[in-house]
Amino acid sequence: MDNNQLEQAILELVGRPGYQAIKPRAIARRLQMDGEQAKAVKQAVKRLVRQRVLAYDAGHRVRLAAAGGQQRGCVVGVFQRTSKGYGFVRPRNGPPSAEVEDIYIPARKAGDAATGDLVLVKVGRRRKQEPGPRGQIIEILERQTNRFVGTYFEAGGSAYVQVDGTVFAQPVYVGDPGAKNVRRDDKVVIEMIRFPSPAREGEAVIVEVLGPRGKPGVDTLSVIRQFDLPEAFALDALEEARAAAAQFRESVPDDRLDLTAETIITIDPIDARDFDDAISLVQTEHGNWRLGVHIADVAYFVRPDSALDREARNRGTSVYLPDRVIPMLPELISNGLASLQPGKLRYAKSVFMDFTPEAVPLGAEMRSSVIRSTKRLTYEQVDEFLADPETGKKQLGAKVAALLRRMHTLAMTMRRRRMELGALELTMPEVKIDLDTSGRVVGAHVVPYTESHQIIEEFMLAANQAVAQLLSQRGIPFLRRIHPPPAPHKLRALGEFVKDLGLDADDLRSRFELQRLLRSVAGTPHQYAVNYAVLRAMQRAIYGPEDEGHYALATECYCHFTSPIRRYPDLTVHRLFDTLLTGRKPRSDIEELAALGRHCSQREQRAEAAERDLTKLKLLAYFADRIGEEMDAVITGVEGFGLFVQGVHLPAEGLVHVDSLSDDYYRLDRTTHTLEGYRSGNRFRLGDVVRVAVAHVDLERRELDFRLVQPKQIIRSPQRRSTAGNGAAELYAARSKAAKQVTRKKTARRAAARKRKR
Repeated sequence: MDNNQLEQAILELVGRPGYQAIKPRAIARRLQMDGEQAKAVKQAVKRLVRQRVLAYDAGHRVRLAAAGGQQRGCVVGVFQRTSKGYGFVRPRNGPPSAEVEDIYIPARKAGDAATGDLVLVKVGRRRKQEPGPRGQIIEILERQTNRFVGTYFEAGGSAYVQVDGTVFAQPVYVGDPGAKNVRRDDKVVIEMIRFPSPAREGEAVIVEVLGPRGKPGVDTLSVIRQFDLPEAFALDALEEARAAAAQFRESVPDDRLDLTAETIITIDPIDARDFDDAISLVQTEHGNWRLGVHIADVAYFVRPDSALDREARNRGTSVYLPDRVIPMLPELISNGLASLQPGKLRYAKSVFMDFTPEAVPLGAEMRSSVIRSTKRLTYEQVDEFLADPETGKKQLGAKVAALLRRMHTLAMTMRRRRMELGALELTMPEVKIDLDTSGRVVGAHVVPYTESHQIIEEFMLAANQAVAQLLSQRGIPFLRRIHPPPAPHKLRALGEFVKDLGLDADDLRSRFELQRLLRSVAGTPHQYAVNYAVLRAMQRAIYGPEDEGHYALATECYCHFTSPIRRYPDLTVHRLFDTLLTGRKPRSDIEELAALGRHCSQREQRAEAAERDLTKLKLLAYFADRIGEEMDAVITGVEGFGLFVQGVHLPAEGLVHVDSLSDDYYRLDRTTHTLEGYRSGNRFRLGDVVRVAVAHVDLERRELDFRLVQPKQIIRSPQRRSTAGNGAAELYAARSKAAKQVTRKKTARRAAARKRKR
């Protein structure tokens, strides 16, 4: 078993009711492990003790640590360092919906901790003028990584690497670079010998040369190494895939439902390579609907504890980078055996759902099946058919055309009903970059969200919910897709922001009021502002066994079932599907499920971060030769040091630093997400669309700076609440006076400093 499985086995043993503290070697015996395995148990116990999950008593016997893994006055959490040296620690082990405060760590008290490290923090007394607690890192429990990607250079006869991003403010010294034949401006991977701290510089060794900076493909390889993304599959996993291919026969086994004569279609993007979901739909003589959602039976090929399963579990998800896909499963499975290709007999897990004509659910059943997809359609083809059904009927055939008409009718009815139940939908246009054959940015396009997309979305949501409800009704623990409700303080801040826009909004703790607000601003100048503000109030969706519901979808029971080719949680649900069909009692371990949920959530977040980082890197390279180029951008974040903006037509994210707003002194209002000038009253607010120009690009630090083209003019000026009769003139005069006082104080301090030097 791997380290994660071993640690889970140890925790399961130590956490059992009636457990009496015993030494690590006794734990190894209980787990029936000896020799090298017993040594692995001792090492695993040490790791868990360092993480404050386990603890030793006076006799070096092992017991559970204090609740939450905390000591008196100390917390365990993940450190995030800023480019200035200071950082923050996010406490861990709280429930998903808990409100937690980040702990501020001054630079001199951060030691040599790096971003992502698991640390033990001693929390100090909160200061009156600080918004949150502060602390000091007293121990690094676990390094996130010892390897980093950066650019090699030489200075003063020594060799250094400037690590990408803002993980380390200063370059890291590397010894003996000649061993790898590295050249100046090469992108390299380094292994840390000594992490840098305020007291000493860091030291590392070069372990891999990726290639010259700027060479096609090196940026992608850098991100793959930076996020430790997997590449080639293990040989034993590939052998299993080949064996599965050799054994697979396109026939209908007796234990599967034969659907090969049914009209079943797939609808996917035009560039899709794997097809894991297909649809059938009939209407009964009473007007009820019977919807069939047929999902590729990946579980048939990927057995528990196999080499393929090990690879899929470790990867957790496929990673969709701008110029390539890193699949969760070998392509022999994902693009071949399990892909629901038209005309091919394929094994599937089918969910049949019955609805009234008004799309009210009546019931659902699950079956293992064999299907033969009638036709592979793209979203564009479906949209063309919906726009001109008669022409489309000639092109697609009568059966497929009739199926598409039924699908459209039911999906739109389901969509209306889902919204009536309180489901939320943010209007956030998705922009994707376009690349040439060398992987360089040549433009961008908005990803359409049309009725064809909505049809598939409604049917997949229905299948996911139906499967979750079937598992829940039988009392089977499973990996749910959890979306906790927004924290109350964030909803209060959202309410203040909306009122500042001049919009009417009652208690936003009601999802229906939040839904009404989103509908009311659709297509108006406030659309960007409100949608971004609502998004910031939301929590991240995660995986776990906890029965907490899915807030945005307005459902109490939800899981991921429809994409087992690219998501491991879906594969685990498919296996539970099998146990139900065969009447077996599934093995249930809530702690193991919780650990798997954390792992899958982390892998999902890693994949998203890698995609964002590579997209940003490619856009930075694009703008490096376009200093001064102007574009429209929406304000996506407001801080005291400036405005975060993202291009409207090109998804470049950057900062307009407050120092570049030279027309006035600006103050931050966190409640309304606004920077407001003292003298002019000019305001820059979350969601405002402004005209910016590229001011500075730093590829190594992943930084893009913009400047406002017309600082006093906002392209879209939202309606402001009138300040007439409320002492506006006196207010602005007071702010102007305050700004002048700030200037005088700064001047006095500078004069005093010069006097001391003299």
